[in-house]
Amino acid sequence: MSARAANAPARGSGTRHAWGRIATVAALLSPLVLGLAALTLGLYPVSTPNVARSLASIAVREVAADVPEIERRLVLDVRLPRVLAALLVGAALAVTGAVFQGIFTNPLVDSNLLGVTSGAGFGAALVLLLGGGGVLVQVSAFAFGLLAVTLAYGGSRLYRSAPTIVLTLMGILIGSLFTSLTSLLKYVADPLDALPAITFWLLGGLNGVGWTHLPLLATLTFAGGAFFVLLRWRLNVLSLGEAEATSLGMHPKRMKLALIAAATLVTAIAVSVGGVIGWVGLVIPHAARLLVGPDHRRLIPMALALGASFLLAIDTVSRALLPSEVPLGVLTGLIGVPILVVLLRRTRTGW
Repeated sequence: MSARAANAPARGSGTRHAWGRIATVAALLSPLVLGLAALTLGLYPVSTPNVARSLASIAVREVAADVPEIERRLVLDVRLPRVLAALLVGAALAVTGAVFQGIFTNPLVDSNLLGVTSGAGFGAALVLLLGGGGVLVQVSAFAFGLLAVTLAYGGSRLYRSAPTIVLTLMGILIGSLFTSLTSLLKYVADPLDALPAITFWLLGGLNGVGWTHLPLLATLTFAGGAFFVLLRWRLNVLSLGEAEATSLGMHPKRMKLALIAAATLVTAIAVSVGGVIGWVGLVIPHAARLLVGPDHRRLIPMALALGASFLLAIDTVSRALLPSEVPLGVLTGLIGVPILVVLLRRTRTGW
């Protein structure tokens, strides 16, 4: 009896580890599988062989000789950049959410904590109000997103006590300020021209994404993701508290500043391309933590993979399966809330 009792936890632990490994492999492969499926789906379906030939034609044009030109252009010029953007934006929002939750040791924060989304929304609304568009909207959103975080950090430096708490409060204040400024722009905007464009951008979406939007997005997302992966063990140390981190030889304030700066850059570029897409940075880290635990050495890669897959799946549903395209910010809210409720129910404590 005692021997069986002693062996039971080991067998249960092994089973959990086995399922954890299976979930990890599935999550890491899901962006590739979903990406190929998304290229075939849409109002104009394209067969899987034609998608494969179209992709191969990037290297060898003759491979797609039998593929209709309209299908090849649809796959390469319309759907492929959108699929890549969805993967990058989803990964960026999810991993920065996980990083911010680790830095502030708070399960309720996400990548919008320091006002970057509000600042980016104001920047995009300003350009749209002035009649601009395209890449100019992306550049302005990116610049004002960084400005919002810079103001939050500068304001927090005025106070010497509890710097993390003050930074959070300043981020909330600066975010509220830019939200009010955006409302002012909407109030003065032309209701027949600029106002619909501003409103639609603020709801989030990837319908206007092209190849010109991807270079900066890909560069900062890959660089930020690599940075977080390299420093993922330091997030484990920071989660122990500043006193413990200092006793282990780390400079917690410098490390937090470096991680916040990197997360801000990645969040700003993601928001500048996809608009205001909420809940990804809050829900996905919880889902990743449920699968692999709180260790950031596994949590960061899992958040990258799950975030990419989640947003691509949402975008594919919006683009291909619904009667009309619904903004991503709306769908992520409708789907993210019940998912988070279920996750909190499963974890009991929520952290």
